[in-house]
Amino acid sequence: MHQHSSSRGIAEMRRRVALEAARLMSEQGIRDFHLAKRKAAERLHANDKTHLPNNAEIEEALREHQRLFQSEEQPQTLRRLREEAREAMKFFKDFEPRLVGAVLEGTADRHSAICLHLFCDAPEHVMILLDENRIEYEEQDRRLKFARDEIQEFPALIVPRDDLRIDLTLLPPEAIRRAPLDRVDDRPMKRATLSGVEDLLKE
Repeated sequence: MHQHSSSRGIAEMRRRVALEAARLMSEQGIRDFHLAKRKAAERLHANDKTHLPNNAEIEEALREHQRLFQSEEQPQTLRRLREEAREAMKFFKDFEPRLVGAVLEGTADRHSAICLHLFCDAPEHVMILLDENRIEYEEQDRRLKFARDEIQEFPALIVPRDDLRIDLTLLPPEAIRRAPLDRVDDRPMKRATLSGVEDLLKE
């Protein structure tokens, strides 16, 4: 009986932490699952590792939070972001763009960036296109995991667009056949082509 009660208590705390992490992600714009989980655990005094939900549990809690508290706003925001993603993918068509992340998965909100993977022999080619069109951008580095013990670093560009943000990860051409692992479930990341995004907009 005690064992059953203990297991139920752990499950309840995991759910509370997941819901609080989802709230923080939704309301404060935290995009890092680990950071949101840590902050939620601190607020709820969940000190035991068994009380910490995994990323998939937090993502499901985020979807639930959006259904309950953003039932009108979030779908409208998601559609706008997908429409903007479509236009961005047309602009970067020479680099075989793929949409990834929250805008593809359907959990995007007003804090979310439009995340694209672009494929090119040299990152400078993307920068030249942006420079020629007088589009400002910020350079960063992006670490992606391809296997448990294989993490690689790639150049990334952050492009502000009105009140939106487009996040470009610049990958070598061969990476189009091998997706990095998703931070939620460690499975190959879902990626959508332009036609895939257009199909989403028809739904």
